[in-house]
Amino acid sequence: MSYYIDADKVNLEDLLTRITETDLVPSRVLLLKNINENFNKLKTNGILTLAEFRKSLKNSKKIAPLANKTNISEEYLTLLRREIEGYFPKAFPLDSFFWLDKNKIAKLVNEGYKNTFLLYEALSSINKRNELIKSIGLDKDFVDEIFSLVDLTRIQWVNPITARIIYSAGYKSAKSVAQANTNNLHEAMEKVNKEGKYFNAEIRLRDIKRLVKAASYIP
Repeated sequence: MSYYIDADKVNLEDLLTRITETDLVPSRVLLLKNINENFNKLKTNGILTLAEFRKSLKNSKKIAPLANKTNISEEYLTLLRREIEGYFPKAFPLDSFFWLDKNKIAKLVNEGYKNTFLLYEALSSINKRNELIKSIGLDKDFVDEIFSLVDLTRIQWVNPITARIIYSAGYKSAKSVAQANTNNLHEAMEKVNKEGKYFNAEIRLRDIKRLVKAASYIP
């Protein structure tokens, strides 16, 4: 398994469906305006997959040329790029999990597993996990816990602290979040947050619904 979704396997129809079915944050609602027309323009210009779109807008300097080529506004393409890049969260350094045993974290970092992406790839199968446990002398419980936390950070918007709350709420994988009852997950996370005082703000049910939806796209 890969840390990220396979952008080559996501066509523009899949992407359009994801965006239209998502409860977009207010700053992204503009994406729904003329979305079918704009996506048809992308297809007409040979952009057929998520990977091709990301490549065409690899950096912000490419927005204006693509806007001229497709007749889609720069504002729209900028928002679309931001939304899509959110599907590929940046890897977090392992020391972001500061509540875990620092010596064990250091062992992983010294072996080259410096961030969540690298560690997920290394622990993505039971066999790989067992090999790592033996090779650098880590206990299974620790490895299972950090793998769960790393897996949760694959979900859009989930940073290490949010992953800690989700994990403590009893949801140990992206798949378990995707399958969660939103009310139950919300109640469990709120309880953990109030007890641990991780976030000052209240965790909203609407955000949990977004979280579950985002998790449903994780392979």
